[in-house]
Amino acid sequence: MNLKPKQILLGIKVLELGQLIAGPFASKTLADFGAEIVKVESPGEGDPLRKWRMLHQGTSVWWQAHSRNKQSICLDLRVKEGQEIARRLALEADVVIENFRPGTLEKWGLGWEALHQANPKLIMLRISGYGQDGPKRDEPGFAAIGEAMAGLRYITGHPNEIPVRAGVSLGDTIAGLHGALGVLLALYERDARGGEGQMIDVALYESIFNLTESLLPEYSVFGAIRQPAGGALPGIAPSNAYRCGDGQYVLIAGNGDSIFKRLMTLIGRSDLGDDPSLAQNDGRAKRVVEIDAAINTWTATLGLDEVLKGLIQAQVPSGKIYTAKDIAEDPHYQARGVIETVESADGLKVQVPGIIPKLSQNPGAIRHRAPTLGEHTDQIMKSAGLTEEQIAILKKSGVLA
Repeated sequence: MNLKPKQILLGIKVLELGQLIAGPFASKTLADFGAEIVKVESPGEGDPLRKWRMLHQGTSVWWQAHSRNKQSICLDLRVKEGQEIARRLALEADVVIENFRPGTLEKWGLGWEALHQANPKLIMLRISGYGQDGPKRDEPGFAAIGEAMAGLRYITGHPNEIPVRAGVSLGDTIAGLHGALGVLLALYERDARGGEGQMIDVALYESIFNLTESLLPEYSVFGAIRQPAGGALPGIAPSNAYRCGDGQYVLIAGNGDSIFKRLMTLIGRSDLGDDPSLAQNDGRAKRVVEIDAAINTWTATLGLDEVLKGLIQAQVPSGKIYTAKDIAEDPHYQARGVIETVESADGLKVQVPGIIPKLSQNPGAIRHRAPTLGEHTDQIMKSAGLTEEQIAILKKSGVLA
């Protein structure tokens, strides 16, 4: 008899008060592993993400990935009646997730202190541009600004050109992942150690800053300010994008000591591979221009497929630069189940990223599609104790939708 494994966060109730990317990405991550998410949207248009990028019948196809496994209610948090309902829902929840500007929830009577006093077991995740305190606390902050403040934008791109951003909102999603991690830690403290709930303060810029590796240590010790380096990884050699004879680019990470020797043998430059001064990374970093030139001379004579074939045989980490089409058609993606297909409320089939990470005993699952706007308002309100008459009155006044 095959029984479906228990979702590891089954029974955890999350009230999502955020919108757009960061807070909702955190709750999506929790939802994939069984948490029950009640997403609060404003009456009318709902979460602005519903209208971001490419739309199908008026709704973003991105929405189908970002809001899967969630329930949607329409509730006006700007009015007293809506705030009271949100408070009631929060006190029945394990976790509240929000990504408004600091002070917004306090203005609505839904701040951490008020909710924690009423429900000491409640966990609140707060994601903002700059955090809940500090001199920039009250400034609006989006991912691109946080990425710049964290130092990432400065080092991304080519020297003496306009700094560029990644084509996705890394600040938001990385903050969402840090937030989900914080929630799991707080749940462990509360449930496994008998602790109380706590507030988790995540800033967009700090989430990216946490990923900047040696950027600050090198400045603090040597006064070195890392500069943009295009496709290379400064100080790590060889690691770059190299142009092939057919005009395509190959990524080669030949920076391991033994890997470097195999790479030099492959490209016919055993003289470099056997050079004692290049045996370790610090020596190679000093001669990276020479090494990159040698690799480029080899890749320029071959097409991408032939280059990759040789690199794979030589066991040199390498790869092509994938487009969305490459991802959708790649057999490794398919074999790993990293791509799943969901069906929207209007019947559109959409490919979305699957469940990540993979747990052997309690794997996550896409249990249901992304909700239509306010799809679960009546159901959630009834479960919160409102009568049909009360719901009707609140809908007529615009508090619910």
